[in-house]
Amino acid sequence: MKRGQVTLFIIMGMMIIILGILLFLFSPKIQDLFLTETKNPSSFIQDCIEEDISLAVNVLSLNGGSINPEHYFVYDGSRLEYLCYIEGFYQTCVVQQPMLKRHIEMEIEKAITQKSEECFADLKESYERKGYQVSLSKGEIDVELLPQKIVTTFNNSLTLTKESTESYKSVRVVINNNLYELVSIANSIIDWESKYGDSETTVYMNLYHDLKVEKKVHSEGTTVYVLTDRDNLNKFQFASRSVAWPPGYGF
Repeated sequence: MKRGQVTLFIIMGMMIIILGILLFLFSPKIQDLFLTETKNPSSFIQDCIEEDISLAVNVLSLNGGSINPEHYFVYDGSRLEYLCYIEGFYQTCVVQQPMLKRHIEMEIEKAITQKSEECFADLKESYERKGYQVSLSKGEIDVELLPQKIVTTFNNSLTLTKESTESYKSVRVVINNNLYELVSIANSIIDWESKYGDSETTVYMNLYHDLKVEKKVHSEGTTVYVLTDRDNLNKFQFASRSVAWPPGYGF
């Protein structure tokens, strides 16, 4: 009898333990009550949105700087925006995005706006479940391309109150990416295209040994440029049409 009772108690104890583990794993509210470590707002937002920032950067890098290009050349399945263009023949092109860097920053800002709102709503809910009083005021998003990184600043005012009060005027997310460098080289190529109708790509590869520059001329006068970092394979590609020749003419 005693042995049977002991066995029964052991089985019941194991069932209680298993039930407790399952409740803990599958109930976020229970986890929030017992987990002592809380992500700070910057880490929370970084984990929530960095993938979306990287995705936006990848899409616009393959499209010549725009998420949805309006004036483009189809190349290898991508819509490459014309960054320099002229309709006729024999003339140098007109720069289409004179402030390319700022244009790209604004494209990223627009692409991540909805996701950022979702992330901050999740952040607010997460802290409230832990017993915080949360005050959140929405502000502007500022994206900046910098050497070797992209910095996104969410100018949202956040106040967390529990035993003490913490206040944040903004939250910054930083991702490692050398789009700044690739865009700078693209601007230089565009400058040559607009002045002389062509560019010498080997100059850039001689200066930057980790850079690969491909120039592909098409029959109707469009030139496709593909800039690739040999180390991390980051890429920026775009189209130009300058000093085009009519069919049957040219060098």
